Amino acid sequence: MHTLSIPTWIIHVSSVIEWIVAIWLIWTYGELTGNRNWWGLSLAMLPALVSAMCACTWHYFDNAESLEWLVTLQATMTLVGNFTLWAAAFLIWRSTKSPDTVEPKPIKSEQ
Repeated sequence: MHTLSIPTWIIHVSSVIEWIVAIWLIWTYGELTGNRNWWGLSLAMLPALVSAMCACTWHYFDNAESLEWLVTLQATMTLVGNFTLWAAAFLIWRSTKSPDTVEPKPIKSEQ
């Protein structure tokens, strides 16, 4: 009754594989550029990966009531993942700001 269709399983599994590949590619980019903030982004992606794996596991076992705690874990990991991704994106953005940047001064009116 709760089993997923083959196309839905393909989407679930391919999404997990794509996320793993993205984590690996971002980590590699961090190594190539020497910017550790990209490593932070790849680590920040892990809670979302755990969330996806929780969903796949719960569906694999036909949404068993004994595994309902996975739904709570999935929701928690999604929330944690959103915050870690935000923080990692902020750190990357901050690392791109030049320390030599001079803040613009307001123009004084000549009256």
